[in-house]
Amino acid sequence: MITALAGGVGAARLLQGLAQVLPDGEELTVIVNTGDDIELHGLHISPDLDIVMYTLAGLVDEARGWGIRGDSFNALEMLHGYGLETWFSLGDKDLATHIWRTSLLRSGLTLSQATRRVCQALGLKARLLPMTDSRFETKVATDVGLLHFQEYLVKRGARDKVLGVIFDGVDQASPAPGVLDALQTSRFIIVCPSNPVVSIGTILSVPGVREGLGKTEAKIAAISPIIAGAPVKGPADRLMEGLGLEVSAYSVAALYRDFLDLFIMDEKDRDQLERVKALGLQAALADTLMRSIEDKLRLARFTLEHLETP
Repeated sequence: MITALAGGVGAARLLQGLAQVLPDGEELTVIVNTGDDIELHGLHISPDLDIVMYTLAGLVDEARGWGIRGDSFNALEMLHGYGLETWFSLGDKDLATHIWRTSLLRSGLTLSQATRRVCQALGLKARLLPMTDSRFETKVATDVGLLHFQEYLVKRGARDKVLGVIFDGVDQASPAPGVLDALQTSRFIIVCPSNPVVSIGTILSVPGVREGLGKTEAKIAAISPIIAGAPVKGPADRLMEGLGLEVSAYSVAALYRDFLDLFIMDEKDRDQLERVKALGLQAALADTLMRSIEDKLRLARFTLEHLETP
């Protein structure tokens, strides 16, 4: 079994490649960030679970990087007409997912159970696990106050100065069923090129997860989401700066150094190769930018080949 830690667009792109290049019979398990989850219009929205599901199901809108390809937004327009806030774009088909998920949760199912039902309906072969079934919200402390991560990123366009990041609910959270078992029984573990603070950092904050990564016999690789000092997508640079971290591939490697074996970074960061190796890690250079399906397949193969190397 191969297990991946994932959140956001970069992760979904790599997972699309992995799902296609894994040998027949090799199971892919994906532990997904749920710190971005939010309730809107009475519905439970799980943005990272959804982008991974839609991508693996071949439904994602590649141009936008989120949502369902060819979706309409009639319901959102009607909500706007009623005077409701519509800063978070929800397509009509996308709404169907949120309506069903919310119905399942209200019937007494956990987020893990609801996710399994939706994935089965979409025909996914990969197993998707929320990082936790517990209430967990990533909040960003800014110069205008404490904001839910989606309010910081989407509603306010990540324009506010970041003063800190808070994982609300982490003290009461526990790994969702199957998460720790996946870490212990996997052949390889891959940390996807996701935001190290609010995608991977959230997963690592759940009690028991980081410890599980430290104890597993699986070889662990991570792919840098930072290329030449900037994120491919999203506000990782502003969040890292707000936490006093250097915005670099090296800084990401340092955040994972206690459990990582192999760090893959872009060829544009060749000058950081020796710094990463000095952390006691194996390091490799690759073209990590994924624009096409060929790019996704190439990076997936590169990662697996290097994990296979003793």
